[in-house]
Formats: sequence, structure tokens, C-alpha cells
Amino acid sequence: MAYNLEEQEQLDNLKSLWKKYGNLATWGLIIILGSYAGWNAWTSRQTGQSVQASQLYEEMQKFIVAKDSAKVQAVAEDLKTKFASTSYAPMAALLAAKSAFEANDLKLAKSQLQWVADTSKAEEYKALARIRLAGVALDEKAYEEGMKQLSGTFPAQFEADVLDAKGDIYVAQNKIDDARTAYKAALEKMSEKSPGRQALQMKLDVIGGATDTKVVSK
Repeated sequence: MAYNLEEQEQLDNLKSLWKKYGNLATWGLIIILGSYAGWNAWTSRQTGQSVQASQLYEEMQKFIVAKDSAKVQAVAEDLKTKFASTSYAPMAALLAAKSAFEANDLKLAKSQLQWVADTSKAEEYKALARIRLAGVALDEKAYEEGMKQLSGTFPAQFEADVLDAKGDIYVAQNKIDDARTAYKAALEKMSEKSPGRQALQMKLDVIGGATDTKVVSK
């Protein structure tokens, strides 16, 4: 589909916004969910296995702060192998994926995320992993794979993020009408206080959806 210069400039601006905010917003979900996981894990420390897993997870946090990606991955593998039944294992894999992504190792990031998507018993972890897999697919221009990850059902609290991610893929494919529809639907489902709302509104504005935003942002 052909676009005039103004439309092409809008597309370029939107893609730039994705690079600046898109990954930040979705990786940020990992930190938020991490707090939730920490609480759940704390309440289940009756067993020795949970205590050992918590100690490893605390070590992992230190390596993340030190930006020691190799040790982050090593601890994540230990938790996945020895303590897969605890809530620490999927959270460690999610954080290891983030570490790998920041190190530009998309293959490793995908591996960690896929493990969570395939094995986690918590729907929240599985949902977050699938959304991030779609983000990695977008970076790799594997648009069909990205949409596949975003298909099916998700917990209600992730519906806005799924629609937002779909909009990003539509933009990358120059399917602007579809992107506009997805972004507006995401705004309708997103809380007014959501940290990702401003970035989403900016993306919608860039593709010419600002005239209707008053309807969806009440």
C-alpha cells in the first residue's frame, strides 16, 4: 500500500516511539509482576525448597544490579531446574529474559520467555511472557509469529497490553486503520493511572487518532 510523504513521516515517528517507549512499557510489567510474585512467594515459604529458591532469587537480584548477565542466566537455570514448582522460577526466567534482551541476545530472551509461556502454572506469568514474545517478534519483523503469540485468551488485566502490542505490529505492517482500532480499544480498557497510557496516547496521536480520544479516555 502506498503512502504520501506526510503519512510516511507519521509512520516513521510512530516506529520511533515504539523503540523509545514500547519495550520499556512491556518490560516494566515484569517489575510490577515481580512485586506480586515476591508477595506470593513469601506466603509460601513453609517448605525448605521455597526457602532455598528465595535465597537464589535474592542472589539473582544482586547480579541484575551488577549487570552480570552470565550469572543472571546461570541462576535462572538453577531455579528452573531445581525449583520449577515455586513462583521464583518463572519470575527468574522473566528477569533473565529482560537481561538477555538488554544484552541484545534475542535468541536467549525468547528461550527464557518461551519456558515461562510453556510451563508456568500462573496465567499472569504466561500472559506476560506471550506479550514479550510478541515484542521480540516485532523486533525481528516476524509479524505473523507476533500475532500468534497475541491470539487466544488473556487475563483481563492484560487485555489493554495485548491490544497495544497488536497495534504496534499493525503499524510495522503499515496497516494503519487496524492499528488505530487496536490502540483505541486499548485505551478503553486501560486504567487512567496506567504508566503506559501516555505512551499509548502518543502513538495514537501520531497516526491521526487524536480526534476521538476524548471518547475513550473518560
